[in-house]
Amino acid sequence: MHRYEESEPKHSRIEYRMDFKDQYGKWKEEIDNRLGNLVEDREPRSLYEPVEHILAGEGKRIRAVLLLLSCKAVGGSIDKALEAALSVEILHNFTLVHDDIMDKAATRRGRQTVHTKWDEGTAILVGDVMIGLAQQLLLKNAGGNCAAAIDAFSRGIIDVCEGQALDREFEQRNDVTTEEYLYMIAMKTGRLVEMAAEIGGLIGGGKPEHINALRAYARKLGLAFQIQDDLLDLIADEKQLGKEIGRDIIEGKRTYLVVQGIELVAEGKDRELLEQLLSGPGLPANQVEVARTMFQKCGILDKARQEVERYCVDALKDLEILPDSEARTMLKWFSEMLMRREN
Repeated sequence: MHRYEESEPKHSRIEYRMDFKDQYGKWKEEIDNRLGNLVEDREPRSLYEPVEHILAGEGKRIRAVLLLLSCKAVGGSIDKALEAALSVEILHNFTLVHDDIMDKAATRRGRQTVHTKWDEGTAILVGDVMIGLAQQLLLKNAGGNCAAAIDAFSRGIIDVCEGQALDREFEQRNDVTTEEYLYMIAMKTGRLVEMAAEIGGLIGGGKPEHINALRAYARKLGLAFQIQDDLLDLIADEKQLGKEIGRDIIEGKRTYLVVQGIELVAEGKDRELLEQLLSGPGLPANQVEVARTMFQKCGILDKARQEVERYCVDALKDLEILPDSEARTMLKWFSEMLMRREN
């Protein structure tokens, strides 16, 4: 049994809707196909072949689908938001290309990273051109809200970079607080999710109060998503996760679990283990299970689960101001689906 099932959310679930799952799958397939064909005829191939490589990764396309759903939830047409959906997905993948360079990551989603398959110079250039491609696609859908959409897009890029800078700063600190960590992930992870919802609402012609509600919903969803990621890194099934369990612990990353440990684990062997993680490059692989046991014993795994649920429940409340529609119901299903994910 998947370890996350140890503590199921207690709030009443949205009735499982296979049609929503099918719709999500169809939109994801449409996004995948369009991204796959986006630059196939462009030259020089030394630039666009690596772009094809990164866009062909098996991502969940969460930001793209959220943009489409947000557009539909305020009464807009999906057909008039598809290029913008591609735009936010390309922008997300741009951040991954540059993240992989900084993290010296050899693989992502089971495939070689761009800087490994080619070189760092190519990867930097690929990231740069992806920003241009993303903006170009966004302009095709922005319409009468062009200035507001570009402003949201630009703010998203800036905030993600600020979040990444904070994340790197935290690697050198042993006193990162939970409040600081939540602010960092709101910028680094949550901001692109929020941006996608905002742009979708703008393209759909939503009222300001509806766009604000979508932003608030997406911001909380982004926080829940990252805390869930931190949790799954330690407790998921390795085959389902698609990577080695405990990589964050091995690399010494300041995750939600670790910053909670800084605040809650005060003494004894547990504190010694935590200090070892914080003072070096992380823990050896044979200590991952020991760390998991420590976080479980101290109640930190349960606290993380509770926070994921709390953010998701609060996010659902933000949707109540939106017009009652199938799209609004699917947004509720969307948050439930993300909360139950196993990778």
